[in-house]
Amino acid sequence: MINAKLVLKGAAMGCADLIPGVSGGTIALITGIYEELINSIKSFDLTAAQLAFKLKFKDLWDHVNGQFLVQVFAGIFMSIFLLSRGISYLLDNHPILLWSFFFGLILISSFYVMPRKNNGITYLSFLIGAIVAYLITSLTPASSPDQLWFVFISGAIAICAMILPGISGSFILILLAKYEYVLNAVKVFDFKVIFVFGLGCAVGLLSFSRLIHWLLQRHKGTVMALLAGFMLGSLNKIWPWKLSDDITFRNISPLKYEQLTNEPSLLLPSICIGVFGMLVVFVLERYGRAAE
Repeated sequence: MINAKLVLKGAAMGCADLIPGVSGGTIALITGIYEELINSIKSFDLTAAQLAFKLKFKDLWDHVNGQFLVQVFAGIFMSIFLLSRGISYLLDNHPILLWSFFFGLILISSFYVMPRKNNGITYLSFLIGAIVAYLITSLTPASSPDQLWFVFISGAIAICAMILPGISGSFILILLAKYEYVLNAVKVFDFKVIFVFGLGCAVGLLSFSRLIHWLLQRHKGTVMALLAGFMLGSLNKIWPWKLSDDITFRNISPLKYEQLTNEPSLLLPSICIGVFGMLVVFVLERYGRAAE
């Protein structure tokens, strides 16, 4: 039976992954499916291989939480294929408002993700996460080859960031000079590039999910504080008012943006849509608590 809520949560993750600076992992945390997602992906192990070899497909389906994964990833891929042009349009024509929405959404989310019970270790973990995310989002993109082997590596690295809240897989692709290349492959249905990139994503996802699962099982409070820090530090990339030359960017104030670009800063609409992003998280959080 199709769970429309799961599909929509997956679609929200896919939409976020299309935007450089926003992580699908952030949306998974906000919507309350992060741990189940990590645990389900991690279930593709030796036991799953043995069940597949013995043709015990129903047991395999149950072992990997197939119903959950299929619906979430259906939403992700549906969103990527259907919204890639729309997201490109918004980034080109209404970037300030788009960034403002996600800025508000991620800002408030970082506080919801932070554990309620804290100590020196969790605060230190939060600080480290914020600093690491800030430094990563301040890096300058490099050039890279277009050969399929590098497309595979790019997929494996980017997917690790996609499931880490606060560190955007799209931005990692920009750093690797593969964001536009992969996005264009999706737009024109270049199945060879899509397949190799997807294969790299699968390998990276299966490997990295085990590490995240192990850490969550043993040091959940510290890990959640680290993820909250990642989210807060990533706001450096999502700040709506910036000057850029397609290679580097510099955050500036709304007033300076108007002076330097002779374009409106849209400050009031940006504040309103940022607050709306915060309200979205607030409603999701209240809904999640009521459903428990």
